[in-house]
Amino acid sequence: MVTRLGDLVLDPDRHVRDEREFTAFLARPEIAVLGWPAEVLRQWLWEFGDRDELRDDYGSVSLDRVTWDLEDVLCPDFDTMPTGASEAGLIDEFAGQHRHWLAAKSRYKPAVAADWETRGTWSVPPVLIHRSLLDPPGEGLQVVEGRTRVGILRGRRRDGLTTAETHLAWVGRPMA
Repeated sequence: MVTRLGDLVLDPDRHVRDEREFTAFLARPEIAVLGWPAEVLRQWLWEFGDRDELRDDYGSVSLDRVTWDLEDVLCPDFDTMPTGASEAGLIDEFAGQHRHWLAAKSRYKPAVAADWETRGTWSVPPVLIHRSLLDPPGEGLQVVEGRTRVGILRGRRRDGLTTAETHLAWVGRPMA
């Protein structure tokens, strides 16, 4: 059984994938055995699992030892939450450009900006992991996928714009 991200063989041409291919990806034995929520698989392994940065940062994580829950995370917890070492500082770069990321000409749909304005949160929960799963282990949560979303949150908070008190996120923790 595959237990680590580096052991998975992922299609590097991920940008031309469609839903049928995602369904086939979910059915692969080494993916299905993980028992992860489809949205976590989509965001982490399907969309970005073949990126060198993610493999460097999370290659030591035993994937089959992670359990996932959709949790409410307090807004202040995101203020200093790190991402992987290979992309340190990226969240703060996004925070500095949060208005750009929600502008009409951004890559996001208008509904994403509307969610921020009306609900003060993202449309799709990001993927976080408890740092005890990392090598070396640490305390607290870390952003695996959703760095732009967390950056937008930080930027909006810094500028005094609407943000919710809690935000839904997929949180991976060690199995008991």
